[in-house]
Amino acid sequence: MKLFTASLQLSLLVSSITTSNAFSPASQHVSRSSTSASASASASASASALSMADTSEIEALGLTPELEKMTKAFGSIPDEKLRYKQLLYMANQLKPLDPKLMVSENKVPGCLSTVYVDCTARDNEEGETVLDFVGDSDGQLTKGLVALLVRGMSGCTAEQIQKVDPEFINAAKITQSLTPGRNNGFLNMLAVMKAKATSYSVGADNSGGEEADADTEGVISSFDEIAGKPMYNDMMESLLKLKPVTLELIDDSASHAGHAGSKGWEESGESHFVLNMVAEVFDGMPLVKRHQLIYLVLGETMDKIHALSINAKAPSQVT
Repeated sequence: MKLFTASLQLSLLVSSITTSNAFSPASQHVSRSSTSASASASASASASALSMADTSEIEALGLTPELEKMTKAFGSIPDEKLRYKQLLYMANQLKPLDPKLMVSENKVPGCLSTVYVDCTARDNEEGETVLDFVGDSDGQLTKGLVALLVRGMSGCTAEQIQKVDPEFINAAKITQSLTPGRNNGFLNMLAVMKAKATSYSVGADNSGGEEADADTEGVISSFDEIAGKPMYNDMMESLLKLKPVTLELIDDSASHAGHAGSKGWEESGESHFVLNMVAEVFDGMPLVKRHQLIYLVLGETMDKIHALSINAKAPSQVT
């Protein structure tokens, strides 16, 4: 009876989100032979598992429509083991990632498992630029979290993605199945996906047209390369993508000569940098996300830098 009740509860839950196909068909099966009053009462309790207060809290988390739907669905599942199984099912349904995308700029830092995420941009029927995500992990549970985020944020604008509050993972009761390490990994996944969305948004703003030309007034678009400083030149070229109005990159490697890890690139000895940058893209963005965006833009170069001190501001913060 307990197995039947759990199956019935999940079946009713799935019927409310038939368009998402997020859950396992096996979990949707309901035995036709049981129609007892106790099962009916249990199903009714499951259908109302999320109180109005819970629903209001979820709707206040700035979620995308699909992510809100899945958060409510997971939050309605009464059993932790069932939520765990559904994450594993979603992991199995995630399309394999093209090996060509398994590169350092797509790797999520701070995860117990190896995780890669990437996205592409397209215009939807309303003419809005939306992002489609892909991802993968070598850990099944982590892969389920990737699948949840990929499904929940694909087809959304960068603005919608930036509004997503990571607190939804608690509202979905998924944290009950996560170790602290995996929970931190999840937060890093979300942060990287947001940074990638912002990066694409900046790229879209750089497209042609009179409006774009007006927006680039005062924006730094070039720099003087320094001979024998390949890392500096690569970093400056990458940072221009963020359309800075102030950009100062100081090679401070000489001050750290002889320190552990100060060798930097063998051909140039570059290792320590100080970055002072002002860009419109930082407006309204928390400090940690500004740093994450810079790390994302710098890509593989970040792996070769021993230390990077960042002072990133929006124009409104400069007097």
